[in-house]
Amino acid sequence: MEINQPEFITSLTEYKKFPGIGRPEIAFAGRSNVGKSSLLNSLARRKALAKVSATPGKTRMINIFNADGTFFLVDLPGYGFAKVTQQEQERWGKMMSGYFQTSKSLRLTLHLVDIRHEPTRDDVTMNRFLRQTEQPFFVVATKADKISKAQRQKNIALIGRALEVQPWQILPYSSETGEGRKELLKVIEDALKAGKENKETLSAEDAE
Repeated sequence: MEINQPEFITSLTEYKKFPGIGRPEIAFAGRSNVGKSSLLNSLARRKALAKVSATPGKTRMINIFNADGTFFLVDLPGYGFAKVTQQEQERWGKMMSGYFQTSKSLRLTLHLVDIRHEPTRDDVTMNRFLRQTEQPFFVVATKADKISKAQRQKNIALIGRALEVQPWQILPYSSETGEGRKELLKVIEDALKAGKENKETLSAEDAE
């Protein structure tokens, strides 16, 4: 699988109708400055598809990207950025929870965490939210090129314990080197196929 013709569609302050709505969606969730925009650009092989900023908390809206006219990549606002008002943090939280409650096309959430650090309280809260709302998710450990292979294994074990997933269920990813890109595209492809099969099964049951 490759993403050959990505394009920005729209930015939303709340999840609502946009051109093409109804196609499968793959969401990106993670704390501010975890590298969501860089990873999205890496997957699409476009340097400036999603705007990357050195300032945490830059993504303040739900950004929708078209992937080859077959599905959407949904870049959600980063959580856990302390240098904004409590009111702004609450607004972001409502925006994200509103997305998860409203979208009928979400196939998978990529939960991004920084491989260099133990997951934060906000990371754990996000992960529990995904579990409690029965959202399919996959953990991606970003910035894998920033630490040694030995330290990487130790940190993956910490991430696994904090988020209650097995080490082999965590994918190290580097937007700089492209490590993990092929594997993550396969994860997305499998999620899209599984969603299509489930929809076809439901349609067959409805017909009966």
